[in-house]
Amino acid sequence: MTGTAGATGGADFDGADSESTLRIVTLVPAATEAVCCLGLESRLVARSHECNFPSSVGRLPVCTQTRLDSAEASARIDADVKQALRQGRPLYQVRADVLRAARPTHIVTQDQCQVCAVGLDDVHRAISGMDGVPPIVVTISTLGLCDLWSDLERLAATLGVVAHGERQIARLRDRLTVVADRVPTNVVPRVACIEWMDPLMISGNWVPELVEIAGGRVISGDRGEPSAWLTWESLMAAAADVIIVVPCGFSLRRTRAEWDVLTRRAEWSQLSAVEHGRVYLMDGDYFLNRPGPRLVESVEILAEIIHPDHFAPDHQGSAWNPA
Repeated sequence: MTGTAGATGGADFDGADSESTLRIVTLVPAATEAVCCLGLESRLVARSHECNFPSSVGRLPVCTQTRLDSAEASARIDADVKQALRQGRPLYQVRADVLRAARPTHIVTQDQCQVCAVGLDDVHRAISGMDGVPPIVVTISTLGLCDLWSDLERLAATLGVVAHGERQIARLRDRLTVVADRVPTNVVPRVACIEWMDPLMISGNWVPELVEIAGGRVISGDRGEPSAWLTWESLMAAAADVIIVVPCGFSLRRTRAEWDVLTRRAEWSQLSAVEHGRVYLMDGDYFLNRPGPRLVESVEILAEIIHPDHFAPDHQGSAWNPA
């Protein structure tokens, strides 16, 4: 595993005393990975309950919690989320006492998905009563790779590590170029990335772009468009050559344990990708679902899945073919 966001070596600071004063809290996994990619893991002082990469961040205090029972089956989680949204109830909450005790100079969060992390308003309420200079709140909002580069550049500038950020972005882009240069142009398989199993949801946002770089074409959705619900009739009509099951927030183990919700459907065995043994389960929690630096590693995994004759299986364990 390449471990893009695990590049935690020290960064070159633009300011002489920047390193000693930084105290960073991250409230979404992609933010944690971005901070670590910029060489600033040692300056993290708290994290969200979902931040789990690199594993060393597990030492940090947790300053958020979920109101959902994430151990429930997919259909139950979906129903709970929809009910909470209808009622205007937040899905997550900030542990204000932990956040304030961390005394952050910077808080890095997101503002694009109310299902993914604590809301921005909740963050501002939690810090409103803090003593001293209020922390700087930085938001990331990635819908594609251009946004990822912009977010990393802006975060690096805010944290005083511009030069280090430029080098990291260059390395990430070089890895994408390596993939793009190797994919065959005469065969472009149709790919269905299933972001939720019950009910069916097809991946959107940054995923179509990643699939294209990896040499495939998504069956539905355009770059930057939200993920969308999908009927079984539409999935069958799309005749995908490759199906990648990558539920949002699910580990590979969790997906393997629950994916019979797909296989027990009568329509499942009739799908072309199933008939040809081209179904894969992928670790959504670690890769495709979180819009941080490891989107690059996600492209590398996708390329190995979509074009196995052109890419060595360098990421074994990140995906599973049940055929």
